[in-house]
Amino acid sequence: MATFDNTITNLTNFSDLYCPFQEDFKYILLPVSYSLVFVIGLALNTTALYVIVFRTKRWKPSTIYMFNLTMCDTLYILTLPFLIYYYADENDWPFSEPFCKIIRFLFYANLYGSILFLCCISLHRFVGICYPVRSLNWVSARQAKLVSVAVWACVLFCQAPILYFSRTRDVENERICYDTTSPELFDDFLVYSTAVSVLMFALPFMVVMVCYGLMVRKLLEPGWGSEGGSLGAQRTKQKSVKMIIIVLAVFMLCFLPFHLTRSLYYSFRYLRQVDSTQISCRLLEASSVAYKVTRPLASANSCVDPILYFLAGHDARSTLSKKKPSSSKSRRVGRTLTTEL
Repeated sequence: MATFDNTITNLTNFSDLYCPFQEDFKYILLPVSYSLVFVIGLALNTTALYVIVFRTKRWKPSTIYMFNLTMCDTLYILTLPFLIYYYADENDWPFSEPFCKIIRFLFYANLYGSILFLCCISLHRFVGICYPVRSLNWVSARQAKLVSVAVWACVLFCQAPILYFSRTRDVENERICYDTTSPELFDDFLVYSTAVSVLMFALPFMVVMVCYGLMVRKLLEPGWGSEGGSLGAQRTKQKSVKMIIIVLAVFMLCFLPFHLTRSLYYSFRYLRQVDSTQISCRLLEASSVAYKVTRPLASANSCVDPILYFLAGHDARSTLSKKKPSSSKSRRVGRTLTTEL
């Protein structure tokens, strides 16, 4: 009798801590959205790689950053078919645990690599527009290569713990490939995930916002790009400002909702484990649904990067090529910026 009572108590405690979710929607949402990202993103990024590798004679700093960003997006996209199959088969991982670790590692490494290279591109353009003379000494292809190596090293180092946290577990007749980690390691994973979100998303996001804000203010100055009263230069300047706003908006729409909802879900899950009375099952389920809905938004960024940044580069070149410097030094600055941005 005592054993039966203990069993009932354990089951009750388990149900208090772990809430059963109705998440059948993700078995349609994630495979469909990831499939669209795979098809569209692969076509756009392979085209971008072809143009950069085979059609670009001289690699400028912006070309180097764009190449690395495109590589991140392409490698990220190549992990999607395995996740499409996994979620379409309703969380039944058909491969080994080491392969689960590799897929999760590549997924997040290339996601955060894209964020950091977006930050590098933003900094590069910020320096070129706001400090055109100084940028002659600050920006070079060699420096861009060193920065790119540093970014890859940072990404690989910071994402290496994923290889430890990612696990598989057999539940009934299915094998789960955890997106986070096994329940017994979740507390440690929460600390790691929080640190990564701050270092590899929050800080780069703040840098991007500051850079674009200062760039917009600079471009909106009355004398910028309007020497000689050129109507075409003024229109191009306005178009450049709009492009900066669009890029910033896309960054916010793709990555910000994903990280906010994920942080909320992880926090609610932790609080639920500490004290089940703090967070209701309904609130925990709502945060989980929001997190899964925003995951395709983060993936969609790999489709937008080639389009927006090629357009932004074209706009910057058009704008600066129509400027009329009044001295030999300003002409040299204009020519450099026209080719570098």
